[in-house]
Amino acid sequence: MALADLYEEGGRGGGEGEDNADKETVGRPSGRKPSKMQAFRIWDVNQKTFYLRNNQLVAGYLQGPNVNLEEKIDVVPIEPHALFLGIHGGKMCLSCVKSGDETRLQLEAVNITDLSKNRKQDKRFAFVRSDSGPTTSFESAACPGWFLCTAMEADQPVSLTNMPDEGVMVTKFYFQEDE
Repeated sequence: MALADLYEEGGRGGGEGEDNADKETVGRPSGRKPSKMQAFRIWDVNQKTFYLRNNQLVAGYLQGPNVNLEEKIDVVPIEPHALFLGIHGGKMCLSCVKSGDETRLQLEAVNITDLSKNRKQDKRFAFVRSDSGPTTSFESAACPGWFLCTAMEADQPVSLTNMPDEGVMVTKFYFQEDE
């Protein structure tokens, strides 16, 4: 099943009398692969926002004219609590990559709407969202036990940790749909 098929459920039915407006409302515009991408603001519990520096996603305190550097997170939901995360209009996606003993967060130049939850090679882009009160954490689907995190210090790379409760890294985020 392709990512497009996820949005067909609940959209079946209707017959020959169905018009294109109906198809739009169920997320199946004719001839196009549906994209349910939404933009979100993300900041950690210490108020650090994400921005790009030298093609690396970092978290820091943006003030004054620098607030325009904030990266919105592009999201494509793939299951009730699983999603693909990207930036730059979904043209660069966050992925969890294992290399030997090292597990790291990477930005990859792939289009978020081309990813599929059913392709094994796309699993590295999937994250499981867990909400706890007002905050959210993101666990890698490809590397269970590894969570999206920021350092306590500002202007450090956004990364992954397998020790979310140690207090060394921040794994709780405010995650709000962009207005």
